[in-house]
Amino acid sequence: MFTDSIWALLPPLVAIILALITKEVYSSLMIGIIAGGLLYAGFNPIVAMEHIFNEGMIGQLSDPWNVGILVFLVVLGSIVMLMNRAGGSAAFGRWASTHVKTRKGAQLATLALGVLIFIDDYFNCLTVGSVMRPVTDKNKISREKLAYLIDATAAPVCIIAPISSWAAAVTGFVDGTNGLALFIKAIPYNFYAFLTIGMMLMLILSGCDYGPMKKAEKNLPEEKMPDKSIVESGMTGAEEQPAPPVSEKGKVSHLVLPIITLIFCCVLGMIYTGGFFEGESFVDAFANSDASVGLVYGSMAALFITVIFYLLTRVLSFKECMNAIPEGFKSMVPAILILTLAWTLKSMTDSLGAAAYVASVVEKIAENGMVMSFLPAFVFLIGAFLAFATGTSWGTFGLLIPIVVFTFGGDVNNELMIIAISACMAGSVCGDHCSPISDTTIMASAGAQCEHINHVSTQLPYALTAAAVSFVGYIIAGFVRSWIIALPVSLVMMAAVILVMKKLQTGEGNEA
Repeated sequence: MFTDSIWALLPPLVAIILALITKEVYSSLMIGIIAGGLLYAGFNPIVAMEHIFNEGMIGQLSDPWNVGILVFLVVLGSIVMLMNRAGGSAAFGRWASTHVKTRKGAQLATLALGVLIFIDDYFNCLTVGSVMRPVTDKNKISREKLAYLIDATAAPVCIIAPISSWAAAVTGFVDGTNGLALFIKAIPYNFYAFLTIGMMLMLILSGCDYGPMKKAEKNLPEEKMPDKSIVESGMTGAEEQPAPPVSEKGKVSHLVLPIITLIFCCVLGMIYTGGFFEGESFVDAFANSDASVGLVYGSMAALFITVIFYLLTRVLSFKECMNAIPEGFKSMVPAILILTLAWTLKSMTDSLGAAAYVASVVEKIAENGMVMSFLPAFVFLIGAFLAFATGTSWGTFGLLIPIVVFTFGGDVNNELMIIAISACMAGSVCGDHCSPISDTTIMASAGAQCEHINHVSTQLPYALTAAAVSFVGYIIAGFVRSWIIALPVSLVMMAAVILVMKKLQTGEGNEA
């Protein structure tokens, strides 16, 4: 009765609505999970409980991909804590204070670093957060704004980078043709990604903020800024306690070298899982890589090298290094808990057949020849809604891309199919960007050490703005079928929207 129907979307919607109303994510996710279990079991509480824990939570925590992500989180948390204890973060903060002296400069530096780290969105979120948090704190940029900058340069950058874990995932969902070539053809049509990056740049340069973000940026009095010792140790929020001493021997190299090592080792780990050392080309190895396993290999190697580096430079003792590792684990517990609940909720939605229901909707739209030019815009909306409700972009384009390819008969020369595939990826990223149960959104909150619901509520108006302009862009692309026209027009529309918002904010300020 409740499977393969619109009822399948009820559990995630319940969780999302409750989270936005109550500002409390743990209980909201649990209620959504329980609702999904009860719908699946026909409201039999015993069957529902067994389904929630066996097929749901335990099943998700037994999944090799998910376990790999959790291990990567723990190891990355330990590396970040080591860098903090070694004084690397504090040294970088002091160095940056002499080079980045304005709010605009700090935001541009965060944006630039986010764009440079395009390998993986999880890695992007936590690395950019740990590196830039002291700099943005010093320049009195809210944690909400930092979380937005991190989140908006994670998935949107990865989805237009041919060498990334996201490109590898997309190519794996395309059968019967060269997935990577198709991905590269679709890049110019990924309007949401380009518009999000362009929007960030426009907001920073214009100094424009609106909605809840404006309030978060405005209500940042001196007394609420983190204490200097806390900023230098990299511990804020739930960890605002007397922190262990930070090494006074720390230098910028104690932050930069571990980060470079981490990037190098993670790339090496990913291409290793893709068969690079067995004769595959670099591009093919990346396309065939297992990102979860590769990130574990890379982060573990980087952790080992970082400890050796700190011991050789005598910035930390062996005991201090070992004490920092479990502390790093503790710092990731909130993110791990939210991820576990979000994955469990996703499994409830999957078991109710949400994917099959959405697939049937897409196929019905595609059957109508009169609306084929509008298909990319429809696919964008459906992808955004499904990713928002389920909290997974990979699962969304994994479902929709094969349907789009089948609809067009796999004709790689059909420009409308390329546009529709890109719209699918863009919609998936958009929904993932907006969703409070998305793992990337959770990672961005963890990286910025920002209250998760605060990040979601302040980011949502910005994401919806980019989504609205993207939707119009896909309508234009569906008719002109050329990114050379559609993309510049979309960027001009985005600039016009930001200009209007800027004038509205100026008007409100004058009235005040």
